[in-house]
Amino acid sequence: MTIHIGAEKGDIAETVLLPGDPYRAKWAAEKFLKNTRCVNETRGMLGVTGDYQGHRVTIQGSGMGMPSLSIYVNELIRDYDAKTLIRIGTCGGMQPQVKVRDVIIAMTASSLSTPSSAIFKEFNFAPNADYRLLSASVEAARKRSTPHHVGGIYSSDVFYDERPDLNEQMMRHGILAVEMEAAELYNLAARYDRRALAILTVSDHLSTGEALPSSEREKSFGDMVEIALEAAFDGD
Repeated sequence: MTIHIGAEKGDIAETVLLPGDPYRAKWAAEKFLKNTRCVNETRGMLGVTGDYQGHRVTIQGSGMGMPSLSIYVNELIRDYDAKTLIRIGTCGGMQPQVKVRDVIIAMTASSLSTPSSAIFKEFNFAPNADYRLLSASVEAARKRSTPHHVGGIYSSDVFYDERPDLNEQMMRHGILAVEMEAAELYNLAARYDRRALAILTVSDHLSTGEALPSSEREKSFGDMVEIALEAAFDGD
């Protein structure tokens, strides 16, 4: 057990999906995994392990923001030897071609700062996804005919943003969407030589103000989870 994860060593699978919301972790595990077992309830951050087509998978809530995700990913890697970590979450669209309900597959994740900034100091490290996961997720989305976009996203360290000038520059430079966790996930995966990817559902749009109704969220989130699971075990 660790400070933040109450699971035993063998309770966590090598493949971990990371929604921010712990109740979304519970929902996804119950819907897509078999033989599920809750392996973590510490601080209410639920983690569930089960089977997906003969493969063990853990779905572990990571909380909101990079500092919270950093805690869980550090422990998952260092203490439980997780090897593949895929963030499944929501994002705000930033480009006109990106629509609510679309899936974003994040090739890179830009940021103003991350918990890793203290390590890099003046160096601007460019965190990116694992190519095999990226490629497999694109193929999975194509097979499902899921509208999707591949490119750079922006990981913000604030939810209530008061920098419209920065958002304008993100849009100008082709950033597809904004969320709050992926950049640090990619930093940690690079540091520990693990596979990582962020697959996101567009739940709202910064330019149009459109937002996904709660009644339609389950199906849209389901597409994202299935793409993540198929990509994680592509070729196995």
